Amino acid sequence: MSSVVSEEKSRNNLVVSYLTIGGIVILAMMVFGVLMLLAQGGVLEFTPAAFYQFLTIHGTGMVGAAAFAAAGVMWYFLSKYVELSKKIMKINLVLFLVALVMVIIGVFSFEYASAWTFLYPLPAISANAWGVTGALLYLFGMLILGVGFLLLHLDMGRAIIKKYGSLAKGLGWDVISGKKAEKDAPSSTVVASTMVTIVNVTAITAGAIVLIMNIINVINPSFTFDPLLAKNLTFAFGHIFANSIIYMAVIAVYEILSKYTNRPWKANKPFLIAWTMSTAFTLVIYTHHMLMDPVMPKWMLIMGQILSYANGLPVLVITAYGALMIVYKSGIKWDMGSGLIYLSMFGWVVGVVPAIVDATIVVNHVMHNTKWVPGHFHMYMALGACAMIFGFMYYLAKQDSSIKTNKIDKLAFIGYTIGILGISGSFLVSGALSTPRRWATHFPEWMAPANVGAVAGVLAVLSLLVFVIHFVRYLNKRNKVDYKQDDKKLA
Repeated sequence: MSSVVSEEKSRNNLVVSYLTIGGIVILAMMVFGVLMLLAQGGVLEFTPAAFYQFLTIHGTGMVGAAAFAAAGVMWYFLSKYVELSKKIMKINLVLFLVALVMVIIGVFSFEYASAWTFLYPLPAISANAWGVTGALLYLFGMLILGVGFLLLHLDMGRAIIKKYGSLAKGLGWDVISGKKAEKDAPSSTVVASTMVTIVNVTAITAGAIVLIMNIINVINPSFTFDPLLAKNLTFAFGHIFANSIIYMAVIAVYEILSKYTNRPWKANKPFLIAWTMSTAFTLVIYTHHMLMDPVMPKWMLIMGQILSYANGLPVLVITAYGALMIVYKSGIKWDMGSGLIYLSMFGWVVGVVPAIVDATIVVNHVMHNTKWVPGHFHMYMALGACAMIFGFMYYLAKQDSSIKTNKIDKLAFIGYTIGILGISGSFLVSGALSTPRRWATHFPEWMAPANVGAVAGVLAVLSLLVFVIHFVRYLNKRNKVDYKQDDKKLA
């Protein structure tokens, strides 16, 4: 028993490190988001250069930290089914921290401010807004971050292939084809992890290619390449990688709700087909970011619209419906962990709706460069993916220690929900008013929604601070538990 406890504790130590770093960075990035809204609302005054530095660190840091924490969630549950390398997990942690420091120095010490998109040739041609050093620190930092995640996903792919024979079998294709019975299907955790491995290895490879080409261009401006190819690679990387966050974090929904309700989340044929469809769709729907580029092949733009519609349905519908059914008449006892996990279903469903609207070509031509886009993304990410991550943090704290939640945690739950709804709503209203996104200053007619969003953002920050403090308190109270008995703590 002591060896089992020791192994479990060692695994948890790594996961806890991921969640702690991820949670703190997400909190810091939310503060930058509030500052930008206050600047756009005319309450605070920053130079345009400072605003775009905040924009760059906010977008890069938020997605990077959320992906880092979500990877911890996925690794925690997947390691129960396959044998993963702790060494690779540690290497990714170190590379993430190195990348984080490089990006911070590049942005704040050398004033790099291209936003997360680093669209070619902007890193090299900045009208003297930043120099070579800042660009290289940022680009190399992003490349190092990608290398860490690539190693992590390759290790997961290796472990899945070793256990199940192939990635196709990890997706349950042998069950879909009828070669195996549904009862022999891989777990929902393995299916989701296989999907994420496939799409993220593809995304990170695309990102590495365009980052390396940008780095060469910054060092040697005579080296040039096709800007349209660069944009396709950049958005293929960014859109897929950002989307993968919710697919990593949703594993917490499958695992935790099953434990709370004492009902298995069955990987039946519809479930497996949905995940296969999302695997294919996620790889190609980034083209809805290119709908305003008339030089793109028309068939790609049409595909981007149609498949963006389709991608919002399979896994989302299966998961949302499954969450409703697994909880229905289960006698579940709600707490912060299960509550946040369940809330994430609402955030995911509602957040996808404005995204599907924006993916319509005639709408996209009017709305894509407005605040409508961050409206959808903040709902999807903050009330969807991040709620899954925070729910897992509360779950792990309850499972792994004697720490208790209190009324402040419950108030923070309400505050976080209202705060994110307020932020997202203010962005959507701004988008409906045709307020452009990524502008440092606003006309007076655009300022009111920004200030409403800032107030909501302060509420969300304070609520998230409670979540993080609870997890830090847990770090101080961790104790050894009998992991064969831990499910009783959920009853």
